[in-house]
Amino acid sequence: MTAVCPAENSPEGTAAGARTAGSKGSASGPAGTAGSSSVSGVQTGRESNGDSVGGSVGGTAVVTGGQRYSRWSRQDSSDINTDDEGATIRRLTPLERLNLDMCQDDRVVREMTVGRRIGFYKIRGEIGVGNFSHVKLGIHALTKDKVAIKILDKTKLDQKTQRLLSREISSMERLHHPNIIRLYEVVETLTRLHLVMEYAGGGELYTKITTEGKLSDADGKIVFAQILSAVQHMHESNIIHRDLKAENVFYTGSSCVKVGDFGFSTLSRRDETLNTFCGSPPYAAPELFRDEHYVGIFVDVWALGVMLFFMMTGAMPFRAETVAKLKRCILEGAYILPSWVPEACQRLIRGILQPIPSDRCKVEQMMGCEWLLPVDFPRSMEPFKLDPSYLAEGDPPELREEEMEVKAALETLGITSEHILNNQGKDCRSSITGVYRILLHRAHKRRAVHSVPAAAKVVGPTKTSGFGGSAVTAAEGKKRHTLRFTSQSMVSSLLTVNDVSH
Repeated sequence: MTAVCPAENSPEGTAAGARTAGSKGSASGPAGTAGSSSVSGVQTGRESNGDSVGGSVGGTAVVTGGQRYSRWSRQDSSDINTDDEGATIRRLTPLERLNLDMCQDDRVVREMTVGRRIGFYKIRGEIGVGNFSHVKLGIHALTKDKVAIKILDKTKLDQKTQRLLSREISSMERLHHPNIIRLYEVVETLTRLHLVMEYAGGGELYTKITTEGKLSDADGKIVFAQILSAVQHMHESNIIHRDLKAENVFYTGSSCVKVGDFGFSTLSRRDETLNTFCGSPPYAAPELFRDEHYVGIFVDVWALGVMLFFMMTGAMPFRAETVAKLKRCILEGAYILPSWVPEACQRLIRGILQPIPSDRCKVEQMMGCEWLLPVDFPRSMEPFKLDPSYLAEGDPPELREEEMEVKAALETLGITSEHILNNQGKDCRSSITGVYRILLHRAHKRRAVHSVPAAAKVVGPTKTSGFGGSAVTAAEGKKRHTLRFTSQSMVSSLLTVNDVSH
């Protein structure tokens, strides 16, 4: 783990002495480097159960390089211009204040010792459990944003699982889509890995359906369009998810969903074959049970068909008491579509759940089918920089509006060009990069709220032709439908569901 604090921010952290801060009065030393420096000029340590958790500063004012720093107090954090001796005292920046707390505040140090804090994140309750991990809610101590922290026990990761973890990180960093969960930071301690990701406060699509029942036709179109657009972006980026299911689709607002959990994802060309069976058996394509090799995109497409069936009926198309019976059911390809499912949607499901992989409809065909004609699909985002180093360049390139906003926000928190330059080469394993990505995502959300599609009301009869009405062109469909965009309430939910009130 890389941190600004002079100690590893975890119960397993190693001891690190505090060093004297620089004379310019910036946050003390290279940020993002474990054990680098703090605002303290005093070198002391605290130990609990043999694990060092940070350094301590004596007194309420700290002199560094000729300047005096007042220790932050929760009772009185107002600006103070002079002390009793008449020396000038500068108020600490949020970053300096957090550094100091992580080194000498009893409550913060205790939270770090018992695992209630990791890096810059306060850890709260559990929100999910995976095959190799559990997920907890976290709150960033500087930005106050909620995050999801996926925690893995390093002692239980064999080589295969380590490769999957590496792919998960690289897949999430290659993708730039409003309906795909973002990765902010990776925090590593002696025994654990923490993947800090975007928090989806609305819960799983699976939970919503099992508790509230099947989706309405309009909601089904809105949700499936977002999933479909995200999968199209993955496949265009040569990424195969291999674990698409309702449990891995998360609500971030009343109608906005995002695809997550890339733990089984892999990089693969469209015509390349794979041979590793992974994913959930109820969503597994027939070739996974039948053949030694399979094409990744066809497996993802099949899973989309199973998910759409579940969304529109509240039940799975293939059900059995054992995996062996489930396998036989999937290979036979027998399922019953209830009559209440709209005819155009039924044709789409049948077009997807074809036993022969090459016969399944392509993602582009799904997006042009009659059932989804009333929907305006989200678009992938322009690629954005994952590392903040460009913000500290001597002759920086022309910045976009959101990048200028992020740079100003970083400076407000006390993160300077010096911190960013000292942060180079650490990629996602850096607290400075984590702050940058959270602030950049916040800026993107303010500008991309219209990525949530809305189904329009049909104003005239439609003709059907072939699979799902796919012969009907998009232009013809838009003439017969009235498109409307995201409502203000949906915009508000996008902006607030992942934030903590200040």
